[in-house]
Amino acid sequence: MKRERIIELKNKAIYTLREEGVKSLIIKTKKFTTNRNVQKQDRNIHEFKDILFINGCSLPHPQRYRVDHQIEQLESVGISCAKVDYDKITIDLVKYFRGFVVYRCPITPDIEKFIKLAKENNKMTFYDIDDLVFDLKYTKKIKFLDTLSKDERDLYDNGVVRMGKTLELCEYGIASTSRLQKEMSKHLKEVVINRNVASESMIAYSESALKLDNKEKDKVVIGYFSGTITHNDDFKLIMPSIINIMKKYPHVYLKIAGLLDLPEEMEDVRNQVITTPFVSWEKLPELIHSTDINIAPLEDSIFNEAKSENKWTEASLVKVPTIASNVGAFKEVIKNNVTGFLCNDEKEWFTCLEKLINDPSLREEIGENAYHEVRLHHTTLETGNNLKTFIMNKLHKNIAIVVPSTNISGGILVAIKHAQLLKKHGYDVCLINAQNNEEDIVNNEGTLSVIPACMTIFTVFFDTMVATMWLTLEFVRNYQRCQNKKYLVQGYEVDFYQHGAYERIRANATYNQNDIQYLTISKWCKRWLEEKYHQKVSYAPNGIDLKKFECKKRNFKGKIKILVEGNSKDYYKNVDESFKIVEKLDFEKFEIHYLSYEQEPKKWYHVDKFHHKVSHDEVGKLYQECDILIKTSLLDSFAYPPLEMMATGGLCVVLPNDGNVEYLKDEENCLFYEAGNIEQAVQQIKRICKDKKLREKLIENGLKTAKKREWSKIEEEIIELYE
Repeated sequence: MKRERIIELKNKAIYTLREEGVKSLIIKTKKFTTNRNVQKQDRNIHEFKDILFINGCSLPHPQRYRVDHQIEQLESVGISCAKVDYDKITIDLVKYFRGFVVYRCPITPDIEKFIKLAKENNKMTFYDIDDLVFDLKYTKKIKFLDTLSKDERDLYDNGVVRMGKTLELCEYGIASTSRLQKEMSKHLKEVVINRNVASESMIAYSESALKLDNKEKDKVVIGYFSGTITHNDDFKLIMPSIINIMKKYPHVYLKIAGLLDLPEEMEDVRNQVITTPFVSWEKLPELIHSTDINIAPLEDSIFNEAKSENKWTEASLVKVPTIASNVGAFKEVIKNNVTGFLCNDEKEWFTCLEKLINDPSLREEIGENAYHEVRLHHTTLETGNNLKTFIMNKLHKNIAIVVPSTNISGGILVAIKHAQLLKKHGYDVCLINAQNNEEDIVNNEGTLSVIPACMTIFTVFFDTMVATMWLTLEFVRNYQRCQNKKYLVQGYEVDFYQHGAYERIRANATYNQNDIQYLTISKWCKRWLEEKYHQKVSYAPNGIDLKKFECKKRNFKGKIKILVEGNSKDYYKNVDESFKIVEKLDFEKFEIHYLSYEQEPKKWYHVDKFHHKVSHDEVGKLYQECDILIKTSLLDSFAYPPLEMMATGGLCVVLPNDGNVEYLKDEENCLFYEAGNIEQAVQQIKRICKDKKLREKLIENGLKTAKKREWSKIEEEIIELYE
C-alpha cells in the first residue's frame, strides 16, 4: 500500500510540474505536509456531518469549482459538508457521514474498499465529474494527448480507466453539463446537472476588480484566458478571424493568459499581443476586467460539449462581454445577443468581434446583462437547493439510537437488535454512545457503527433519533437537526433508584414530555405510560435469536446446575434473595453458577463458578450448561434471562413482576414464588428436580414460548415502530 501511495504522489507531482510549474508544486507540497500535521492533531475529535467530498483531482481550478463551490452551495442551504483528498481517505470516515460525493477519483484499493463499505452501511455514493475523462473512447480524440511521450500517455490513460472504475462503483452522479449527464447516465442510476457557479469569494474579488480603472483607454483588448495548453486547437479555430481583426484595427490587442503557443501565422500582429503568466484565481477577476472582450472558442466535439461555461461566468462577474462557440454549455447558458454572443463559424466570429470593437455601448450593455444573469442564477447561494434536493432524496433514511453505554444489558441488547434490523431493512443506522468508546459492534449479523458522543461534533441531519434510557433523552431532545424524536421505554426507571435519590425525579420527568414519540417492547410499560402519564405509545413485542440460544436436552443426573443472573449492586435485581435461596440448597447435590456483567460476587455468596462479562454471542452456551435459572428481580420491563433459559431447554424459578408476566405463566412454562418466601422458592427447585412430568411440561411450553418470540416473526412490527 505504501508503494502504491508513493507512485500516486509521484504522478501527481509530475502532472502538477508539467501543467502548473515549479511554484505551484512548491505551494501544494507545503499544503500537503500542513494538512497531514493538522490531521494528526485532530485525530481524536470527530465531526459527524451530512456529506463528505472525496477529491481526486490535483489541479486547483477544477477542485475549487466541483468541491469547494459545491460544499458552499450545500452549506448555504443547511447541509453540513467536509472534504478529503482521495489518497488520505481512512475507512473510519464511512460512519461519520450520510453520503459521499466522489470527484474525479481514480480507483485505488482503499477507495474501492471505502465505497463498498459505504454501501454495506446504507450510505449513498455520488460520482461527480466535469470532463469526459472516465472512458478512453472520449479522450482518445484529444489531439494534444498525441504529443505526449509513451510514458506520459500511459499515465494519463491509466488515470482515465481508473476514474471509470470508480464511477461504476457509485450509485448516482452529479454532472456539470448536460452532455456529461447524458454520458454518465449510461453507467449510473440517475445523474443530476449541477453547473459550475461562482462562489461568494469569487463575487467579492470581482466586485473589487470592478472598482479598478485598469482598462487601456486607447485600446480595445480581447482577452483569451486559455487555462491549459490543450486549448491550442480551440484557438486555431478562430485564429484567422483574430488576425484579420487585428490587421484591420491596429488599436485592437489580444491579451493571452495561461499556456498558449503563439502560432507562426500571428507573427505580423505579434506587436499587438500581450502575454501574461498564470495568475491565482483571486487575481483573475482583475486580469479579466483589464480586457474589453472575452473570447471562448471551442471545437465542436463530444468532449468539448461536456465542458463548462466557466469562462463566461468569470468574465460576466466583471461585466466583460463574452463571444463563445455555439457548443455545449455555452449554447445552453448564454442568451445570444443578450448575455453574450454565440458563433458557429469564422464569419460569425469576425462579425461579432467587429460589432463589439466598434460599439462600446454594446459592450457595456452585454456585460451588464451577463453580470445580472450570473448574480441571479449562477452563484452558490442562488443554486444550492437543486443539489440539496437531489442528494437528500437519494440518501437512505438515517436513525441514531442513543445509548448510555454499549456494555451488555437487556436494554442495550434490545437497542442493538433494533438497530441491526433497521440496517437490514435499508436504514442508515448508528448507535450514539454517551461514553467515549467508539468500538463498533461486530457479530454474526454484521457491523454496527458506534459514535462516541463526547468525542464527536454533530452537525448531521437525522431523520430519527431514539433515546433508550432516561439518561439519553436530554441529548435527543436538545438536538436540533432532527425530524422525529422517539423514546424507547423498556422499564420504569424511576424504581431503579431508592427513595430520596434525585435520579427518581429526573427519570420521572422523562415520561412527561409532549415533543417525544414513545415506543416500548413491554405491554406493562405501554399500560403505565398511557394510564399514568397519558402518553400515546407504540408497541412491538420483544424477541429472541434462537440461533444463539439453541435447545440442549438436560438429563438431571449428577449435580444439578443452578444459574443466578444479575448485578448485585442494583437493588431492584434483588440478587441477594437469589443467594439466600441458594444457601438453603444441598451443595453436594447442586452446583451454583453466577453470571454478572458488572459487579463481582459479594463475599457471602456461595458461587462455584463465576461468569463475568460473557459476550452475548457466548451466553447461550452458558445457559445450556445450567439446568435451572433463579430470577428474583423486583422490576423488569421484559425479563430476558428466563426466555433465554427456556429457549435452551432449561427451567426457571421466578419471582413474578409486572414486566415478566407478559410471557411467563406459572405452572405452564415456569414456576413462580412469592417475594421474600425463600422456602417456597427452595421447594419449587426441589419439585423440578423430582417431578419428571412437570419438567417435561415446563420445557415443552417454554420452547413454544421462545419460538413465538423469534425475531424473524416480529421483525415487521419492530420496523413499523420507526416508520
